[in-house]
Amino acid sequence: MVVVPAQKLRITSWNILHGEQIPPVLNLSSAQWEQNLITATAQINEKLKPDFLGLQEVDYMQPRSGNINQTKVIADTLGFKYWSFLPAITGTPGASWKKIEDLAGGLINQDTDLTSNQLAATNPSYGIGFVTNQPVKKIYVKQLGRSVIGMPLAIPKSDGNSAQKPKGIKLIYIKDEPRVAITAELENGLTITNTHLSFVPGVNVFQLNKLAKYAHNLPGRKLLIGDLNLPANLPQKLAAITGGWHSLVKQNTYPSWKPGIQFDYLLCQSADLGNFDSQPLPVITNVKISDHLPIGAQISVN
Repeated sequence: MVVVPAQKLRITSWNILHGEQIPPVLNLSSAQWEQNLITATAQINEKLKPDFLGLQEVDYMQPRSGNINQTKVIADTLGFKYWSFLPAITGTPGASWKKIEDLAGGLINQDTDLTSNQLAATNPSYGIGFVTNQPVKKIYVKQLGRSVIGMPLAIPKSDGNSAQKPKGIKLIYIKDEPRVAITAELENGLTITNTHLSFVPGVNVFQLNKLAKYAHNLPGRKLLIGDLNLPANLPQKLAAITGGWHSLVKQNTYPSWKPGIQFDYLLCQSADLGNFDSQPLPVITNVKISDHLPIGAQISVN
């Protein structure tokens, strides 16, 4: 393992809610979906200047979000060479979908030949991903399972105008989809695992500890980031039984229009804490898309 002494990197995470404008606006064109994503990404780049951005709730070629490769759009907007999208399902959450059985075979990135990869070429899908300006040595993927029951979730009400805040929320029953994790082992010696855990209480705790135990055995100095769907710094407390993980940033991230809960985290393994000098990045509160705010930290790796 080689880590350049005292290198500074900005590590960020963002649940993009498949690029949904907040409050939701009906009947957006494909060009509008893409432009909203570009505008929001450019704003994050201006304020946070990330070197690595973990993404959750990402669409790939979905009719509901303009039939675009959202991960690539974000990477291109940031000027990043390296990007990867890991589908958890084909189809659409909340509608008809199928679990991805072969995660490694479903991975889509800057090296994928879309003409020969049948999954990538023909199937709208949904999952997680990352974009980075750092060379990637190896990618790991992990199935985390799902809850057999769903839950009613609060969804911002659709609106036909561009008001700054939703006009309210509505509760709809959502079936839980399979949860996955993607890990980027970077050539600089950092290993960053990105995930989106279940919204079902208890199931997300099981998934967290399964993933924390898995990440503990990966090479390099480790970070675990993403939408963990656990409030009040519970990931730091609950992951202690798997070697200990420390939360680098305390920031309410949900809902984006009035953040009062932290669901999104950047964790480092407690054993590596002395190797990280971490400073939270600025909080952005007026991003046009998603019901989550991005979260980030600048880390100096010794």
